[in-house]
Amino acid sequence: MTLAEATADDLERLDVSRADLWEKNAWRPYFAKLREEEPVSYCPESLFGPYWSITRYDDIVAVEADPETFSSSWEHGGIVIFDMQDTGVQLRMFIAMDDPEHAEKRKGVAPAVAPSEIAKLSDALRQRTADILDSLPVGETFDWVHSVSIPLTTAMIATLFDFPWDERHKLPEWSDWAAKIDIGPDPVLNAEREKHVFEMAARFREIYDERRAAPPKGDLLSMMAHAESFGDMDEQRFIGAIALLLVGGNDTTRNSMSGLIERINLFPDAWAKVKADPAGLASGAATETIRLQTPIAHMRRTATRDVELGGKTIRKGDKVILWYNSANRDEAVFPDGDRWDPERENSRRHLSFGYGIHRCLGARLAELQLSTLIEEMAKRDMEVKIVGEPERLPSCFTNGYEHINVTMSRSDG
Repeated sequence: MTLAEATADDLERLDVSRADLWEKNAWRPYFAKLREEEPVSYCPESLFGPYWSITRYDDIVAVEADPETFSSSWEHGGIVIFDMQDTGVQLRMFIAMDDPEHAEKRKGVAPAVAPSEIAKLSDALRQRTADILDSLPVGETFDWVHSVSIPLTTAMIATLFDFPWDERHKLPEWSDWAAKIDIGPDPVLNAEREKHVFEMAARFREIYDERRAAPPKGDLLSMMAHAESFGDMDEQRFIGAIALLLVGGNDTTRNSMSGLIERINLFPDAWAKVKADPAGLASGAATETIRLQTPIAHMRRTATRDVELGGKTIRKGDKVILWYNSANRDEAVFPDGDRWDPERENSRRHLSFGYGIHRCLGARLAELQLSTLIEEMAKRDMEVKIVGEPERLPSCFTNGYEHINVTMSRSDG
């Protein structure tokens, strides 16, 4: 049976969480089929147990806009497709909480990414970006992920935390392991994950206690340490808070920076337009990249009551997966949705940052990092060509890359 021949019953059983679909970059036609024919569908069997797939834009917005019916709380399973309650790392992060605790903790760190604070970071960000781009080898093959995306995002997250600079290399490794939710069902790999996450927590706890004993400063850890809503967190809440800020500030922007390279290879004419007018198009190119990459492919909610959605009855306790990667290609909202169009008027409506009360706090900072990279690449008239096939993560959560080998040319004038 081909996908085109799939019946409604086949689509109801379709498991789009399979790692191979993501590793092989083969997921798009499956989600297109679901959007068209079964936008609210139930998968009874998967590595992560049964779940509902929500694939259209308007349905996802409706779920996000009703947090009382569709809970984010770790107490009901959390925000990812894998149930975290029975593991040593339960990720009791504030994005995996319902109000009022969610709102209280969110308010405690929000000032760190306020527009005034982001503005203070822009000059140093631009200089770091310029230095890295100028250091890249011309005409030689190198890995964009490890030469550009990881160094830039690691430097930013170290700055936000005021993390010891000579230890910043630990941050991407900890972030990667914290985000590996797909390995949860494997006891061996999950034990390895927990080892790295507890190491992360121990080092951050040392710094957190130091900041708490010192006068308040403007970094994220100091804000947390002096915020009444954080205070004496239990171990799981502390791990969750750090993991959320680390993964949110690192993996997501990193994979958008890497996804940019795929976009400019697939749409060279659009890239030529951006280079000709970076002041006018860099921002649109950044939001289009974030839309199409959708670095966090899904979030999960749990139904707190029986509810009708899209003509289907979702039962209390059911796992509801919001596929942002699919919504961001919904033709009803984004015509020709797979096309990278820096001039697209509504690209900022994408759901890569979520919607409603849980919308990403660092959205503007992520956009700044990506638009700065695009502006600096355009300034150098850079052409970056992919060599071979990118190596992708086998993950239905972190939609990203292990490696992208490229060659590059630039103007040094």
